[in-house]
Amino acid sequence: MGRHKVVVAEQIAQAGIAALEETCDVVVTVGEPIERTIAELADASALIVRSATTVDEAMITAAPNLTVIGRAGIGVDNIDVEAATRHGVMVVNAPDANAISAAEHTMALILAQARHVAAADRSLREGRWDRKLFQGVELAGKTLGVLGLGKIGTFVAQRAAAFDMTVVAFDPYVSADRARRLGVEMLTLDELFAVADIITIHLPKTPQTLNLIDASSIAKMKDGVRIVNVARGGIVSEADLAEAIRSGK
Repeated sequence: MGRHKVVVAEQIAQAGIAALEETCDVVVTVGEPIERTIAELADASALIVRSATTVDEAMITAAPNLTVIGRAGIGVDNIDVEAATRHGVMVVNAPDANAISAAEHTMALILAQARHVAAADRSLREGRWDRKLFQGVELAGKTLGVLGLGKIGTFVAQRAAAFDMTVVAFDPYVSADRARRLGVEMLTLDELFAVADIITIHLPKTPQTLNLIDASSIAKMKDGVRIVNVARGGIVSEADLAEAIRSGK
């Protein structure tokens, strides 16, 4: 049996390329026009992308020998999974790829919000020393609402507990028993909105989560609530969020 051809359309580690080259013929089209990638797919068995390449049905149809699409990352919203399924193509991702990094980044953003780090930095760079304006709040004793208690959400919950925060979560796919083992209380969305001082989002972008955070949901939240979205754009209605900020909510 001949070697399989793998098209790598976006940047991945050189070690990954080397591992593939041990058993496959690898064609790298990073930085090339999308037409080059599509042309190379004509006799390819596999395609590897990150988040910048949109893999639609037209691209899948142009690859009659394609058996698998690998997403070097977590989300697959840039891949038409239904079309891939119809064509018998498996879609796989790397759910552990950056879970810890994303969780640590989440905590960095929560801390930056709580302590007004960006605004204080800008003020100081402009030659002012307005420390009373940037006193901030402690995380200890605050309630963190986690939307999506998957790998990243779980890592965030564990780190928030180390800050002595109360952690509540919404995730219809997580059992109350598993949540209890994590020290997390599962709530409905409306219950979470009502009690959370900080809300952090770790959900996939789907038709069900599109604009999940909109004017109606923001109205159910505490005044002064802080929202951190480390998931996909589109889950939060930016127009509604901007209006809530302008209103002082």
